[in-house]
Amino acid sequence: MSESLDSGPPPQAPTTPLRLRLAELRGPAARPRPLDARALAALAANPGCQRRALLDGAGVDKAALAAALGSPTASGQSQFAFMRGNAFEARVKSDGGAELMRLLGVDPPGEFTVPDLSAVGPEGRAARTALALRDATAAGGWTLLDHPLLALDVAGSPAYLEPDAVVVHPDGRWTVVEIKSFPMIDASADAAKVGAAARQAAVYVLALERVADRTDGAEVAHRVLLVCPRDFSNLPTASVVDVRKQLAVTRRQLARLTRVEDIAAALPPGATFDLERPADELTFAVESVSAAYAPDCLAACELAFHCRERARGTGAVGTLGRSVRGELGGLTTVGDVLAAARGTGGDPSDPAVVALRRAAALRAAALADADFEVAPCG
Repeated sequence: MSESLDSGPPPQAPTTPLRLRLAELRGPAARPRPLDARALAALAANPGCQRRALLDGAGVDKAALAAALGSPTASGQSQFAFMRGNAFEARVKSDGGAELMRLLGVDPPGEFTVPDLSAVGPEGRAARTALALRDATAAGGWTLLDHPLLALDVAGSPAYLEPDAVVVHPDGRWTVVEIKSFPMIDASADAAKVGAAARQAAVYVLALERVADRTDGAEVAHRVLLVCPRDFSNLPTASVVDVRKQLAVTRRQLARLTRVEDIAAALPPGATFDLERPADELTFAVESVSAAYAPDCLAACELAFHCRERARGTGAVGTLGRSVRGELGGLTTVGDVLAAARGTGGDPSDPAVVALRRAAALRAAALADADFEVAPCG
């Protein structure tokens, strides 16, 4: 997996047996959901979750699956936000992209080309994008690629990613452009939203690097252009965001993902995520794949409410957060943690157990020394 992320030919469609197996899991009437950069960034942030890796790899509609399981999600972009985002992107790309090129300092803005990237199917569009990038690099001028399609191998299955734009510089640099509708007030935007945009852009940079490795004179810039509305207007303004840290994390986390075919092969016979099946069969299939729930999942995965309910029911320490789960090591349930703290469980040589028992002793001593006074009611 790690080799396929670093070099080699572009990802091809899954082999026929895997394609058929994923179609069986998804259901005969279900169309596969594409794996976009937002979902891929969330997947990379939690590589230990085999459940999400398999469902995303098979193209299962997780929102519909969550509703069928009785744990519907309230996440998702509102129609108003979707329309506002589309309107702002159209404003940024007005005049054939001249406004966007002005933000990059191309003046006069007419000195650039916008190639046609249309093709049949995602494989064709990805190939057309790669060809346009190579031609633009060889030509040595300014080129704007509007909604190119990039291919990236994820856990043995191809993902097709569509950035808002990619600009090819005359010196061969390729810059990812992210257009977001959240405002940039006094040249500063919400840090959480900028961070999410940076993680998403890092996925695009990673996919672009696969094409640049096979293109003479090409170099992918690790500083992306983030375009947002200025203050409270609809006028675009731009900021450069360095995504090297997010890129390193994404590359490392994707390399840790278990291959989709290995996860699918471990499923029990008859397991299916076909939404036409009864809820108990869907529950059986979902619970057959291990999950790694953490509170962060609530903002990134449609199945988060279902996984949280199951994690709480088993007392999993993951409900307390990834950092706590990491600190506790092999203690995977709250019951294990309490038993270790009381001295009735756990390996005495485990540093986590030693720390828990020390903390419990300090707490007991503090409570014994405290002078409690109960105030009378009324």
